[in-house]
Amino acid sequence: MKSTSINREQASSFPSPTYAEIVLEPAYNQARQHLLNPMMAVNKAHLIMLREQRIITEPEALRIASAVLNLQVNELRTSTYSSRVEDLFFQVEYELEKLGGECTGNLHVARSRNDMGIAMYRMVLREKLSTAIASGLSLHRSLRDFASRHIHTLMIAHTHTQQAQPTTLAHYICAVSDSLERDLLRLQTAYAGCNRSSLGAAALTTSGFPISRERTAELLAFEDVIENAYDAVSGADYAGEAASVVQLAAVHLGRHVQDLLLWCTQEYGGIRVAAPYVQISSIMPQKRNPVSLEHARSLLSSAKGDAATVLGMMHNTPFGDIVDTEDDMQPYLWRSLSTLESVYRLLSEVIRSLSVNEALLRERAENSFATVTELADTLVRTEGLSFRQSHSIVSRLVRQLIESGKPISGLTWENVEAAVQNIAGKPLVLTRETLQRAVSPQHFVHIRNIKGGPSPHEVHRALSSQEIRLDRLEAWSRKTISKLSSVDENLNRILNGWLNGT
Repeated sequence: MKSTSINREQASSFPSPTYAEIVLEPAYNQARQHLLNPMMAVNKAHLIMLREQRIITEPEALRIASAVLNLQVNELRTSTYSSRVEDLFFQVEYELEKLGGECTGNLHVARSRNDMGIAMYRMVLREKLSTAIASGLSLHRSLRDFASRHIHTLMIAHTHTQQAQPTTLAHYICAVSDSLERDLLRLQTAYAGCNRSSLGAAALTTSGFPISRERTAELLAFEDVIENAYDAVSGADYAGEAASVVQLAAVHLGRHVQDLLLWCTQEYGGIRVAAPYVQISSIMPQKRNPVSLEHARSLLSSAKGDAATVLGMMHNTPFGDIVDTEDDMQPYLWRSLSTLESVYRLLSEVIRSLSVNEALLRERAENSFATVTELADTLVRTEGLSFRQSHSIVSRLVRQLIESGKPISGLTWENVEAAVQNIAGKPLVLTRETLQRAVSPQHFVHIRNIKGGPSPHEVHRALSSQEIRLDRLEAWSRKTISKLSSVDENLNRILNGWLNGT
């Protein structure tokens, strides 16, 4: 039986060995790995629609259905490229014709590789987006669980890489999980932009046959159709949106990983990565390298790079069906999401296993000057000073302590009184007890109980609020994954029903 590949005047010389090696064979291999299942689902949905719309006859529909169901997909999945056909689409068409005869050619009535290809790309992308969201939700839960164990764990927060103010480890982790939540919501938005059907657009102008675009969309679990047929085969913003979100998500999470790596150093000594996630040195017996975090950082950079490649390949391309946004570009997008998803899973486990040196973090906070913002605030309250006056007084006191080599515990009531007298020219109202409380990191944290602050009560509230919001996203994630996983089962049930007369 002859090939169903497109006839060409140059058929005897197509393809050239170089073109096949560089373009066609890699594209074929990518397609059989990622696009074969979506291609078969599209074939089944299109066939069901053609029969329901009475565009093909009952006998044709049954014969094509038998061929589609009996196609050896696993053999195709392990097949190798042959120059006999141009791509996987024509290979599948060729195999269907062998099984069902010439009538299987009517499976291509009212469609094109253009609208098929975009639908398949979107089906692969939506699955990778939904998987990434599910894994990101797992990481979010690990972060929340970790934070709930460290609501009272004092630590020093840094600005410009320098000690700033006391906070808690939970307060910091809540900031990370809030950022992750926004990334997950952006991924959900990208999913919504992706999960729209191009089928029925055909080459770019739809078809003269009375097809139902809505029916194929429904059968394939798309939420809607892309209304304009030219847009359906030309628009690549669904890919650009996903790539942009991946870049943001990778950058945001990478910043947190960088902090964790710093905190693992002996000099900082704040956290310890569990044994299953560290490696030893081949020469230095003492080494305990937290390489799981290093791999997470480098993989996130890789995800960002692949996503940036997607946007780069889209740049300055014509607004139309064109290969720049297809076979060559799509694998970068898939890989970026797969990498992001894998890092979400890895970090979920690493975070769950972390141990924290709470005593060291507390001691560091108690011996630092990170609390003196509260001392300045206290002087405003007790002495009636402007904050700028108070700031000047406390700044002078800190300089004196540093120059004399003393920690914050070396600050005396007499020191404060002398500074206030010198600058404000008035006796000190502040009591010794209030002074001790003003430089306490525990007090600093507890009185910062307004929304977004580090007080235990407020962090409890923030975690509860996160839980409620993320429960909704988790419910959406479960429903979405279930809906996507049932597509093939539903399509096969319809086609088998035809053949069984039910």
